[in-house]
Amino acid sequence: MIRSAPPACIRFSPLSSEMATGSLLAALLGRARHGNPMAPCFGTVPFARFESPRPFFSGPSRAEAVAIEEEPAARPEDLRSRLFRLRFPKRSATVVLDKWVGEGRKVTASELRQIAKDLKRSQRYKHALEILTWMGSWDNFHPSSADHAARLELITKVHSIVEAELYFEKLSDSTSRRVASFPLLHHYVKERNLEKAEALMSMLLNLGLVVDPHPFNEMMKLYMATGQCKKVLAVIQHMKRCKIPCNVLSYNLWLNASGELSGVAVVEMVHAEMMNDQNVEVGWSTYSTLANIYTKSGLLDKASAALRTAEDKLSVRKRLGYSFIMTNYAALGDRDGILRLWESSKRVPGRITCVNYMSVLLCLIKVGDIQEAEKVFKTWEMECRKYDIRVSNVLLGAYMRNGWMDKAELLHHHTLEEGGCPNYKTWEILMEGWVKCNQMDKAVEAMKKGFSMLKACDWKPPSDILVVIAKYFEEQGNIQETERYVKVLRRLRLMSLPLYKSYLRACINAKRAAPNILEKMARDGISLDVETGELIQHVSKFDDINAYNDFYLW
Repeated sequence: MIRSAPPACIRFSPLSSEMATGSLLAALLGRARHGNPMAPCFGTVPFARFESPRPFFSGPSRAEAVAIEEEPAARPEDLRSRLFRLRFPKRSATVVLDKWVGEGRKVTASELRQIAKDLKRSQRYKHALEILTWMGSWDNFHPSSADHAARLELITKVHSIVEAELYFEKLSDSTSRRVASFPLLHHYVKERNLEKAEALMSMLLNLGLVVDPHPFNEMMKLYMATGQCKKVLAVIQHMKRCKIPCNVLSYNLWLNASGELSGVAVVEMVHAEMMNDQNVEVGWSTYSTLANIYTKSGLLDKASAALRTAEDKLSVRKRLGYSFIMTNYAALGDRDGILRLWESSKRVPGRITCVNYMSVLLCLIKVGDIQEAEKVFKTWEMECRKYDIRVSNVLLGAYMRNGWMDKAELLHHHTLEEGGCPNYKTWEILMEGWVKCNQMDKAVEAMKKGFSMLKACDWKPPSDILVVIAKYFEEQGNIQETERYVKVLRRLRLMSLPLYKSYLRACINAKRAAPNILEKMARDGISLDVETGELIQHVSKFDDINAYNDFYLW
C-alpha cells in the first residue's frame, strides 16, 4: 500500500549513505561453524548431585545475584524505546509507527534507518523489515539503493530467498539493482548455490553493473568453499582484464588458491605483487594467511616470522585480528604465542566478548594446556554479564575428550547453579562422554534432553552415537524401549541403515514381527543391502499381532 501523503509530523531526512552489506564478525562465526578453508580472509537428567566446594566461582551464584538487583530506572519515552520493547516477532512495528505519527509525533528517515540497523544487529529482523517497509509505503519517500539492499537482505532472513528474488526483479533503477545484488549474491554464496550465484554474476557482468571487487570476492569465496581453486585464478584474470582493482580480500583469496594449487613459490610471487600494489595496505590478515599456508607446507620458521609481522600490524583499537592469530599459533603448537596475543588483546579498549573467550579457550585446549584454559574460564565467569553456555561447552568438551567425566559432571552442575541454560551441544557432549565411559543410562537421558530441543534447532546427533545406543537397547533385550527409540528417530528423520539393522536384530531376539518394515525403510530413504534382506526374511517368520498393532499407526 502506497500512502498518498504523510502527516506533517513525518519529516524524511536526506538519503543516508550506503549501508555496509557485509559483517566481518558474522564471517568469522560462519567460518568457525562451517570450517571455512579460506581463513583468515574472512525429563530431568538423573545426574548425581555432588556436595562439593564450588570449583569455578567462589561468589554467590548468578541466580542468587538476580534477587538483589535493583529495578532499572524508567527510560524516557521515544520511538526507539517503543520499537525495542516489542521483543516478540508476532508484535507489529507497523502498528507502533502508525500510532506514533497518529499522536502527532515527529519521525525522520535517518532515525528510522538507524533503528532498523540496530534491530538487525540485535537479530530482530522482522521488526527491522517492517520499519523499512513502512518507510517505503509513503509515495513522497524515495528509497536509496542502500535501503533496497537492506530490505532485500532482511527479506531473505524473514521470508524466503524466493521473495527476495521477486523483490530484486521489481527494481528498475540500475544503481539499486547493482547495490541490492550484493546481499542476494552473498546469500547464494552462503548457501553454496553455485548455479544461481554464477547466473546472477553473469547477468550483472552483461549489464555492466560490476564496478568493484566485492562481487568477484564473493564468487572466489564460493569457489574456495567448493574446492574449485582454478576458478579463483580465472576470476583474478578476469578482474585484471576488466581493470577491476584487487583489494586485500581479493589478494588473500588469491594467496589461498595459489597455495592449494601451486605451492609456496607462487604464493610468494602473489605476495610480492600485492606489496607493489600502491592501492592496497597489507595488514595482519595477509600475514595470517601466509602463516597458515607456511604451516600447512611444514615451513614452521617462516610461519612464525609471518605471525610476528602480523602481530606488529594489529590494531590497538580493534580486537578482531587477535583471535585469528591466536588460532595460527595454536596450529603451530605455540602456547607462548597464544598467551602473548591474549594478554595484548586485553589492552584493546572495549568489553571482551564471549566469542573472544571461546577463541582463546579453544586455542589453549588445542595445545593441551587445560590448566591455563580453566584459569581463563574462571576469569570469564567473574566478568561475564550473562552466563553463555557456549563458553562452558568448550571446557566441557575438553573434559569429555580426555575421558574426565567426573570433572565434566561437576562443571555441568556448576553451570546450572550459575544460571546457565544447556543447549543441544551440551547434551551432545555429555551423551558422547557417557557412551565412551559405558554409562549408558546417563547417555540415554542426555540424548532425551537433546532431542527435546530439536524443535528449536537443526541439531543432528552423531550417527555413531545413535548406533551405539541402539545396540545397547538390543543387548539389553528391551524391545519396548527399542521400538520407542526407533519411533522417535523416524519422527526426527534420523534413521539409518545400521539403526534399522539393530532394530531388526532386536526384533529377532524378542521373536517380534516388524510390520511394514520395507515401507518404513522406503519412506525414510533407506536402501537395503544383502544383510538387511536376510534380517527381514528372518523377522518375517514371526507373526506377533501385538507388535503389529503397536506399529500400525506409525
